[in-house]
Amino acid sequence: MSRPSLDSILLASTNPERLHAWYAGSLDPEDDTKVDTYLVLKFGTFHVLIDSRADIGDTNPEPGRIILNFDVSDARDVVARMERLGTRWAAELEDRDGSLFATAIDPDGNYVQLIQLSEEHKAAMAASNQ
Repeated sequence: MSRPSLDSILLASTNPERLHAWYAGSLDPEDDTKVDTYLVLKFGTFHVLIDSRADIGDTNPEPGRIILNFDVSDARDVVARMERLGTRWAAELEDRDGSLFATAIDPDGNYVQLIQLSEEHKAAMAASNQ
């Protein structure tokens, strides 16, 4: 029997079209489709599914519970796209010893962290996994 694999996350929203427009417009997914009522964005091998639900509020009351981490190749470019979309920030872009980090707040109040690791940090992580 094979082990489970995490493939996707469902973001429920009272305004799924707005949430979809923000993710698609700011993060440039590899694929952007609709399957039944789900708006599906593909990032690498991971899928973000966006749908509506009647049992939720308009904004996430505890956004720190789950943070979506996106590895990006150009954090400054992604930050600029997000700012053009009117994004609010939990933590603005900062340089941490050569790696760049920022935490955006999506239109529903969820935290979305951008991570651009330096080559040195990538090498250190690879060496620790051996």
